[in-house]
Amino acid sequence: MQRSLLNKLLEWKTRSERKPLLIDGARQTGKTYLLQSLLGSKFNRTLRIDFLESPEMADAFSGSLTPTDLISNIELLTGEEFEPTTDLLLLDEIGECPRAVTSLKYFAEKAPHMYIAASGSNIGLLDSFPVGKVEQHNLRPLSFHEFLLASNEAPLIKAFEGQVNNAAAHTKLFDKLTDYYFTGGMPEAVNSWFAPANDSILERIAAVSRVQADLISGYQRDFGKYSGKVDTGLIEAVFNNVPSQLSAVIDESVKRFKFKGIHERKSRYGELESAITWLEKCRLVLKNFPIDGMPKSPLAAYKKDNMVKLFLFDVGLLNHMLGISYKEVKQQGFDYKGYVAENFVQQELAAQGIDPTYSWGDARAEIEFIITDDQGRVVPIEVKSGKRTRAKSLVSYITKCQPHKTIKLTGTQGSPATETKNLVVPLYFTEFAVKEYLKR
Repeated sequence: MQRSLLNKLLEWKTRSERKPLLIDGARQTGKTYLLQSLLGSKFNRTLRIDFLESPEMADAFSGSLTPTDLISNIELLTGEEFEPTTDLLLLDEIGECPRAVTSLKYFAEKAPHMYIAASGSNIGLLDSFPVGKVEQHNLRPLSFHEFLLASNEAPLIKAFEGQVNNAAAHTKLFDKLTDYYFTGGMPEAVNSWFAPANDSILERIAAVSRVQADLISGYQRDFGKYSGKVDTGLIEAVFNNVPSQLSAVIDESVKRFKFKGIHERKSRYGELESAITWLEKCRLVLKNFPIDGMPKSPLAAYKKDNMVKLFLFDVGLLNHMLGISYKEVKQQGFDYKGYVAENFVQQELAAQGIDPTYSWGDARAEIEFIITDDQGRVVPIEVKSGKRTRAKSLVSYITKCQPHKTIKLTGTQGSPATETKNLVVPLYFTEFAVKEYLKR
């Protein structure tokens, strides 16, 4: 299974001096696999410590935090030798050992020649953090591009990467997109979908559903384990409510999060803020901030924290929590519900480093996403999940804001390459809406 983040990690490896790596991300997004199997394969060997699996390894960090002392302690406790010039030290679930988190500062300052990598699923909840002393990355679920790579369908991957715009490619790519809507990007779910080549479609569907059910149960157990001072019931109530908020859409455009009816006696943003923040820090929800009036760069200057849309971090888990079957996903095809397409676009933008995202609205119109190009110009992105691409909201935005360019993500094949102002782009090419279409 290929992960795009690996390229940045390999560049980290080539430096003569480096800060420790810290890979953040929701549980089960593949952090250990990325570091141990993919990055680790580029080293002579990888010495891995899992503080969740082996809490006794915290003893190695109970005394001196000098790198040489720490390496000596680790060798004694593991019975394995570590060669700093050729080996990778992997500190897994580092959030379980606060002293190990602190040690990253000393590795950065006193041993920048060593290869130190750490990962954790509760990094955002840490009380103390070695700011400026680590190179931090967030590993998200597989993007649609990574999902295609996992399929090992070379012609389809080639068509996607070449942005082929013809009927044959569109049919195949949109079919894979609806598979992705159901499966999502959690590595175990993707593996259950592609790996058992001899299994029937019904067996693969059942396998993916079991994985997704286990993942949701695991996250819900984590609420109690890591909630700290935040009300566990409140966290669970907000998490469980995100899919229903998204699906309660009349005009295919996701509205801002409504705070009433989520939890007994709590109906204002201020009362739910701690739970929302907790879920965001654990990478389980994605935020989108609606902006009104004339949007300008920087968009962050115009956001209001209590005016927020919440999306789930994985579209496959969204479908599972709503009880939408694979058959429903495939049957609805081009007319599939707009909120799923919008959650997909939110994920793809986040995978490109755009997090949080922003949207635009007035009394009668709403644009799902607005982003800025490298010149600070605001570009509206309208999301239309089906073949019908008429967009009254986009017309309203153009009239009021006069953008130099517009992008419409749809279930259609898209506009020709010669179009440079009002682009129509297939939903599965959302990745390129950020990388290339902004520059056309």
